[in-house]
Amino acid sequence: MNDSGSTTGTTRLENTVKTIATTCVANEQYFCDLDSVVGDGDFGYSLARGFEKVLEDWDSYDRSDLSTFLQGVATTMSSRIGGTSGPIWGTAFLRAAIAIKSKQSLEGADVVSMLDAAIAGIKKRGGAEVGDKTLLDALVPLTDEIRDGVAENAEPRAMAERAAKVARESAEATSALTARRGRASYTGDRSIGSPDPGAIAMAVLAEHIVDSWA
Repeated sequence: MNDSGSTTGTTRLENTVKTIATTCVANEQYFCDLDSVVGDGDFGYSLARGFEKVLEDWDSYDRSDLSTFLQGVATTMSSRIGGTSGPIWGTAFLRAAIAIKSKQSLEGADVVSMLDAAIAGIKKRGGAEVGDKTLLDALVPLTDEIRDGVAENAEPRAMAERAAKVARESAEATSALTARRGRASYTGDRSIGSPDPGAIAMAVLAEHIVDSWA
């Protein structure tokens, strides 16, 4: 991502978090519809209520450094997103915050570290692995694509576009999987044929982040 320079780094991170929040609120019904196929149908509702609170508290977050800002977002999400999504998403943001502790700017390697830390936190919190038909099935390949792009010193926007494409393809591919985590796992083979809502959400977020790239 090569967001060297404190102003650019701070702006990019804040814009990304705000894009995630507004996208989740705007796609509440879509995410609920995806979840209603084999889940309990409240995935979109839970995310929307949590991120509405993030947007409501936006100006009050401590911006002493990038990590402190993300910790504030994580705290809101953990306390305001219901069901299993709150701990999962809150943990992801908190682990990402810890990965960039005291940072005032971000390089591409920092972005990879944030995503790796978020993935590790999600795995520990939810006990899921790639292939269990969860958001990890899009988030992990997205992260690997960014890791490769950073290693190649790719242009940031092109890297983000590639990551979004991989996330979309990976999310759609979860239709062939049997859910092994979450409410959908109760349905066994009936979960085959529909994509995981968390993985699709990752793809939608990645695509909107590209669209909002200044």
